[in-house]
Amino acid sequence: MSKPSLGRSFVLMVGLALALMVTPAFADSQVRIVRLSNVEGTVQVDRNAGKGYENAFLNMPMVEGMKLATKDNGRAEVEFEDGSTLRITPKSSMEFTKLSLRDSGGRVSTLTLRTGQAYVNYLAKQKDDEFTLAFSNETVPLTRPVHFRLDVDPSDAVLSVFKGDLEVQSASGPVNLSKNNSATFDLLGGDKYTVAKNIEEDPYDAWDKQQVKYQQEYASKGSYSNYPYGYGVSDLNYYGSYSNIPGYGMMWQPYFTDVGWSPFADGAWMFYPGFGYTWVSAYPWGWMPYRYGSWSLVPGYGWMWAPGAFGGGWYTVPRLTNPPNRFPTPRPPQQGSGTVVVGRPVVTAGGPARRVLVQNGTAGLGIPRGTVSNLGKVSHEVQRSGFATVRTAPPARGMGMGSPGFGSSAAGSTRPSSGASHVSSGSTGGGHMSTGGGRTGGSSGGHSAPPGRPR
Repeated sequence: MSKPSLGRSFVLMVGLALALMVTPAFADSQVRIVRLSNVEGTVQVDRNAGKGYENAFLNMPMVEGMKLATKDNGRAEVEFEDGSTLRITPKSSMEFTKLSLRDSGGRVSTLTLRTGQAYVNYLAKQKDDEFTLAFSNETVPLTRPVHFRLDVDPSDAVLSVFKGDLEVQSASGPVNLSKNNSATFDLLGGDKYTVAKNIEEDPYDAWDKQQVKYQQEYASKGSYSNYPYGYGVSDLNYYGSYSNIPGYGMMWQPYFTDVGWSPFADGAWMFYPGFGYTWVSAYPWGWMPYRYGSWSLVPGYGWMWAPGAFGGGWYTVPRLTNPPNRFPTPRPPQQGSGTVVVGRPVVTAGGPARRVLVQNGTAGLGIPRGTVSNLGKVSHEVQRSGFATVRTAPPARGMGMGSPGFGSSAAGSTRPSSGASHVSSGSTGGGHMSTGGGRTGGSSGGHSAPPGRPR
């Protein structure tokens, strides 16, 4: 058999190099990511990139070794692959000690609450998964569905179970807790504990319950259910809808888009040691459509996302199928490690607007999740009249409320619960949604222009 010529080998090598340049990066299948799914107020992360704590961005992938912290007005939520959630309240610090994947496919998650308050709603959907919450010298391995709160300060820790049951592995021996029971650990007295058959109510319980209700309500509302993962599904069902498009199959599209809208107009490139720059979307639904599947510009519809490519890893760069001519595809920075903002990420300050002006081209930006009922109906009104003014549901009783942001510095606290809304329409369209907080960019590492609009 003849050997390939040097010229042919060179051509093959060049072709391979070009293919690698245009193919979105696909992260190692053994590298797990979980989603920073809610950012309210001042939230910071340490990415193990040698930069210490930086402002957190909505939809950031959280990986093993990262740390998450909230300031006086900050709150955050993290979604795991099976839809389980972790929430932390102001003045809290959480470390993602272990996020790994066994050869068997089982996921291992170990989180350490250093200080502050955390809510955990563990769904236990995969029998091979291991989920452990640690604090001080104690660990809480979870094997069954359970919903609980943990408060840690330098002198003591209190664990309160809302639903289900669990066992705390303590230096003083195992502690079994069931629904409506709590345990207090004396961290300065040898971790001795006392068990109470009641739970003391906390001001942030209402916020946590609202988020749980939102996740449960919208997790199964969509017309597409073939997802192997649960993180981000509720937001897809709330902020958009599915259509079976001839020649394309089942496609998802956010509400409030027009022909000039691009899914890559607002976001940031963030650097992660080990796999480089990753695209982080500013949209409140912007998780799965940028980690899996692909985007297509569908004639007569605009940009739509096709679910898929869930096996073997996840994309660091969004994937496009047959993009239009002269459309600048998303490309990460070629050097450096600073965050590069694209477009105009949302930064909100103060409390939530009770009235929101919704316009085409906003794709849900500025609408806190669950605050407006039936966004599909509002979307039809916007398509017909150009814009709509929406009255959002009130915040939880007794709590202030901050709005989510992208690199947010919002002041305030709780999101409103799902509820009815009032809509009034107008006659002009275009532009971005206005929520009273303005839209400005802010980040370390500079800015870059948004991709061009399709022609």
